[in-house]
Amino acid sequence: MFVDEARIHVGAGDGGAGCMSFRREKHVPKGGPDGGDGGHGGNVVIQADRSLSTLLDFHHKRHFKATRGTHGKGSRMDGANGEDLVLKVPLGTLVRDDETEVLVADLTNEGDRVVIARGGNGGRGNTHFVTPTRRAPAFAELGEPGEEHWVTLELKLLADAALVGFPSVGKSSLIARMSAARPKIADYPFTTLVPNLGVVQSGEHSFVVADVPGLIEGASEGLGLGHAFLRHIERTALIIHVVDLSGGYDERDPVEGIGVIDGELAAHAESLASRPRILVGNKVDAEGAREASARVAEYADQRELPYFAVSAATGEGMDAFTLAVGERVHSLRSAEPVVAAPHEIIYRYAPPEDEDLRVESAGRGQYEVVGRHVLRMVIVTDMNNEEAVAHLQRRLRRAGVEKALLEAGATDGDSVTIGPVTFEFEAETAGD
Repeated sequence: MFVDEARIHVGAGDGGAGCMSFRREKHVPKGGPDGGDGGHGGNVVIQADRSLSTLLDFHHKRHFKATRGTHGKGSRMDGANGEDLVLKVPLGTLVRDDETEVLVADLTNEGDRVVIARGGNGGRGNTHFVTPTRRAPAFAELGEPGEEHWVTLELKLLADAALVGFPSVGKSSLIARMSAARPKIADYPFTTLVPNLGVVQSGEHSFVVADVPGLIEGASEGLGLGHAFLRHIERTALIIHVVDLSGGYDERDPVEGIGVIDGELAAHAESLASRPRILVGNKVDAEGAREASARVAEYADQRELPYFAVSAATGEGMDAFTLAVGERVHSLRSAEPVVAAPHEIIYRYAPPEDEDLRVESAGRGQYEVVGRHVLRMVIVTDMNNEEAVAHLQRRLRRAGVEKALLEAGATDGDSVTIGPVTFEFEAETAGD
């Protein structure tokens, strides 16, 4: 099954909790704190793999979760980091944030990677909270939760040349004649339901050709099957426009049909209108096809387009046509910039504005404090530990939360929410 689009949920691993521990050894009656840090959660990574050609692996399974970091231990033993979860996709896969529709990555090279969900940081052990006035901190941090969100994967085939045209013009027969591909072939519209790929050896060069399902008038607006597969033409270096010289399944005039297909390509993406093209008239062996071929040749000559009359059934003209396509593809690909080495992108899921501290009033004495920095303070605090909560209150005051709440009109007894926790506001809390 060919699958070229998938929507998946990715969840990075949570960070492990830091350890609250004190050194306990013989002859050391009052050992200091020795709690280790929690391990970081594993990331979710999407990586391009040349051996894949479909997103089928994500068709049945849609939820993916990396492993969490382990908790810290005594004797300053840090927890182990969680393992990254690597999801492999075909070359040419686009990765989008499903909520914001932001294009995160375009994985076109072997080994390209994107860290789509980052694992949570491990919590710090109690050794990090020693101060001159607090020699034995009886608390440690919890681990941060890993990022999680929905992602859309969209595959655009990385073919060198694409065969386009109306249904039943003989595209599948051409790709079968040119390459070792063996697509389903029958004499009725929409035989091809998925794109077919074939590798063609042409003289000293080889290239990949795609047989795209037949287009009809209105395909760019979602009519017929073409709309779902027009994306696969966008990356090709060369468009091979196949014309049925025998009249086609709707007996349309070949020259008139060329204009219709060109219009659909241009309507889908402006870049396709200027993409290098070759016209090929198929079924030249059919009755009356030679006359139609002459008119197509005149049309091509007026527009300075290469034109070949062939018969996929008998092989007439195929050698010259295939050789010309190979030379043209080689020329176009040679002129492209040198492909960069595989690269890695680390996606920042949270919007940048969430970094800034701000207070939002919900009315009736209710306020919400927003900001990634203060949110992290709350998330990693063990709310069942009084000493940890007191430490949090001091940190929030130093971060300017109390001042921001007073400026927003908060008074003692008002309800203040930060992330998953709701406090009762009390100004001028004591602290060190």
